[in-house]
This record gives sequence, structure tokens and C-alpha cells, in this order.
Amino acid sequence: MFDDILNLLGEQLGTTVPETETTQPRAGKRKLKGVIFEYENDPRSVHSFAGGAGYSLASNWFTQLLPQLFIANGITKSQLCVFLYVAGGQRPGTGIAEYTQQEITDGLNGLAAKKSGAKMITRPTVNRAVRTLCEYKWLEPAGNGRIRLNVTLWFQGNSTSQHEVLAQIAADHDDDPTAFPHRIGPELVHHQEALDLNLDGEVPEPVRRKRTG
Repeated sequence: MFDDILNLLGEQLGTTVPETETTQPRAGKRKLKGVIFEYENDPRSVHSFAGGAGYSLASNWFTQLLPQLFIANGITKSQLCVFLYVAGGQRPGTGIAEYTQQEITDGLNGLAAKKSGAKMITRPTVNRAVRTLCEYKWLEPAGNGRIRLNVTLWFQGNSTSQHEVLAQIAADHDDDPTAFPHRIGPELVHHQEALDLNLDGEVPEPVRRKRTG
């Protein structure tokens, strides 16, 4: 059977596999006349997301931590908005967003500028937010109007690309385990504002599903 398939494929490509002891038809067996291949749907089909900018992967722990911090006044509205805007603008597979702080300001004001009397964010506020987010290790300046995302929190790209970016970040920081982006995780929170709010020094934990049964 395998030899017959080889001959068929050879004919399709314009060549015929030479008949040898292994390829000659065996007595009592008929040659295969045709093969039909049927394929299932590709499980790697692209997801469907709104807009033309693609989509990113985010840590579920971090996604739940963000609103908890906001409710607890552990992060300001401007810091949250700046981070989300930058995270959504990263170049695929790099963890880099190419924005000046003025471009971030203008981008965040995109809708507000169209409404009469709407409150808009100012560049000094964006500057402070970016500086604080860098202290939190959520962002890092990368020079020439570029901002590097902490790609363990938010990343646009596949796992291979992410590991390449993480390796480059480690090399840029002399493989220091305390450097960007290693200080973020469930064990450590760098938001003193949240800890000052009668939280008994506890880190806000993600919502856990109750066990059933």
C-alpha cells in the first residue's frame, strides 16, 4: 500500500517512482487508483476580534488585579488609561510601543476632543503616569520614543516571540532577576497607595471560583 501511494504521488508531480523489488506490485494485489484526503477544520484559525489591530494575550491574574487596584485607589485613572493605551499599541512580537508622551496624550484625548466641554488628560499628567508605571515595572523606556511593555502582563504575539523578547530583556539587564520585568507577580505588589488603605497589608487576590459538589 505504501509503495502504491508513492507511485501515485510521483505521477502527480510528473515523475514515477522506479519500480524495484519494493515498489513492484505484489501478486494478487491491485494498484491504487486514487486517494482522497479530507482535512478537519484547522484548530489554529485566527480569532475574531473587533478592529484591525489584532489582539493581545494578557495575564488573567493581572487582568483581575487592575480593577481591584482601581477600586482600592491603588492606581489612578490616568495610570490605568495610559497603560492600557500603550499595551494596545505594541508592535506584534516585540513588546514595544512606539509612542511619544505627546502621542499618548493625543491618543487618549481622541474621543474627548470631539465632545464640547469634555475633560481631557494633559501631557504633564501622562508624563507622571508613565514615570509611575515604570516604577511599578509595568513599562520601561526603550529610547527614541519607544516604550517596552512588561510582556509577562500583556503581549501581542505567540509564545516563541514572547520568549525571545524575554531573553532580550534579560540580556539588556545583565540577567538580573530583580530587574524589569521580574518584580511583578502575585507575591509582590508595588502600589503603596493600596497598602495604605486599611487592607491590613494584604495583597489584593484574584477572585477565586467556589468549589461545587
